[in-house]
Amino acid sequence: MYRAYLSILPCGNKYLQQKWDRANYEDHKKRIQTAKAIVDTSTPPTYGHLHMKLKKLKLEEERLSLIERDNHLLLEKMSCIMRTKGRIDNKNDYETKSLNREKREKELLRVSKENRAILDRITKSEPQYQVQRWHEDWQRAEKYMISIARYPPGWYKSHNQKEQKFKKKGPKREQNRDKQLNGKSVKSEEEKEEERGHIQSAEYNDHQERNSVSEKV
Repeated sequence: MYRAYLSILPCGNKYLQQKWDRANYEDHKKRIQTAKAIVDTSTPPTYGHLHMKLKKLKLEEERLSLIERDNHLLLEKMSCIMRTKGRIDNKNDYETKSLNREKREKELLRVSKENRAILDRITKSEPQYQVQRWHEDWQRAEKYMISIARYPPGWYKSHNQKEQKFKKKGPKREQNRDKQLNGKSVKSEEEKEEERGHIQSAEYNDHQERNSVSEKV
């Protein structure tokens, strides 16, 4: 490393060139430090009147002064009432009177008369529905339904009663079945279905005969 200053440019005196180069360098640094940006990125200026809001403070003071004045007046009135009992008579013998009382009474009487007249018309009017005729039509329709039905009316009730009896007599029937199995042959399911069909057809024929006899009468 050289102890003496080595200039970039050719010069006659190294010491003078070193002094000049140092002065240029310091001037260059100062210009860089004091250089201004083309785009302004600094914070906007702040204004005191926008932050203080003097108008709002003034309105608040006026409101408080008004409240204070009202409170002061109220306090004076209360103290006067406590000292002199208000200097007024608290008795009030005035009777309330309605200026529209007669008209309302007349309107109420008119409405009550109209309601009474409507009630009389409703109670005296004859019904337009013929209940007896409806009952006769229903009986006729029920007779037609019975005549075209496959099974006679009430057969399901007798069937349910038979099932209940069968449930009650279940153990006895099982014993009888065991005896039949030991002694006699048991009927097949097809034979049982045939017997049931014969019984239902016989009941249906009896019902048809009864209907024909009732119609003739």
